[in-house]
Amino acid sequence: MIERTLLQPDHQAFADSFRRFIDKEITPHHARWEEQGYVDREVWEKAGANGFLCMSMPEEYGGAGADKLYSMAQMEEIARAGCSGIGFGLHSEIVAPYVLHYGTEEQKRKYLPRLANGSMVGAIAMSEPAAGSDLQGVRTTALLSADGSHYVLNGSKTFITNGWHADLVIVVAKTDPAAGAKGTSLLLVERGMEGFDKGQRLKKVGMKAQDTSELFFDNVKVPADNLLGGPAMQGKGFVCLMEQLPWERLQIAIGAVASAQAAIDWTVQYVQERKVFGQPVAAFQNTRFTLAEAQTEVQVARVFVDKCCELILKDELDTQTASMAKYWTTDLQCKVLDECVQLFGGYGYMWEYPIARAWADARVQRIYGGTNEIMKEVITRAMGLPAR
Repeated sequence: MIERTLLQPDHQAFADSFRRFIDKEITPHHARWEEQGYVDREVWEKAGANGFLCMSMPEEYGGAGADKLYSMAQMEEIARAGCSGIGFGLHSEIVAPYVLHYGTEEQKRKYLPRLANGSMVGAIAMSEPAAGSDLQGVRTTALLSADGSHYVLNGSKTFITNGWHADLVIVVAKTDPAAGAKGTSLLLVERGMEGFDKGQRLKKVGMKAQDTSELFFDNVKVPADNLLGGPAMQGKGFVCLMEQLPWERLQIAIGAVASAQAAIDWTVQYVQERKVFGQPVAAFQNTRFTLAEAQTEVQVARVFVDKCCELILKDELDTQTASMAKYWTTDLQCKVLDECVQLFGGYGYMWEYPIARAWADARVQRIYGGTNEIMKEVITRAMGLPAR
């Protein structure tokens, strides 16, 4: 195996600490959370108290000022444990960075410390019933009032991770519907604003403990000061989304590789213990070769993803490379999980086994963050092969 050099001793020490947090505060409750459809709010507060949220945010805003590799280590530990209900990554490495990179100083000081301490849960509302991967097709509108004091927000969003718990939602909306993508802005919508309602928690095939909700906006008066970045950023929301997508897609790839490796580890242990026809399942050549192929492909994926992480640290990861990482690793994740389930036999289809839950959880990875078909479109356009 190729020695992994990306994570330094401090990153590994953090990963070990977070693993203990998972073992104590998450794993014992995860099955119950899957039944109720969301994690307990207390786990957010405990994570914040222990410094496990918004690690890469500057210290002046309540973070640790750490590099993104600490968040990467956290994502890998969550995937390793099969705890798909935990929405820390989106909160800390998607929502918070939007506020940090584009928010006004007042917005940063108002929201980032609360996101970091867990007293506020963040979500981002992009997808709509008629607009998933096509962000230019967003129909939600936010029209500035005649006196300029507020925006009137109308529309609906769906498939919103952390949506039910969310205290702060970054809403993608058209502030100038006639301008297309150039009329898209980002608004900071808070829990309790009149006309902002949360629909049912959606029942999913996998990731059952992760609250995923519908959001509805009926003439919500959003103060003009809640336009992310202030007046200078009106109409620039689509640009912001495009700038942040490489890191978002790389996060999906990080989780995909870690999940696939966890599946291999569980399966290696199982096939050595399980006997068929008087001998361990591991004794059959098909088992050994299947696992050898899976481990080889996951090793290749990890080297590629680690290289992408090096690039993101230098702010050099481009959209097409991130798209390659997202589509290829999630396809691989689903392939490896399926093969591992097969080696478990009937037990691989039983919900109490982690391999079954991970298999169900994996399927959405090829859909969110932009479908893998969209990823291939992005890649081909970068190759000079525009769609006709």
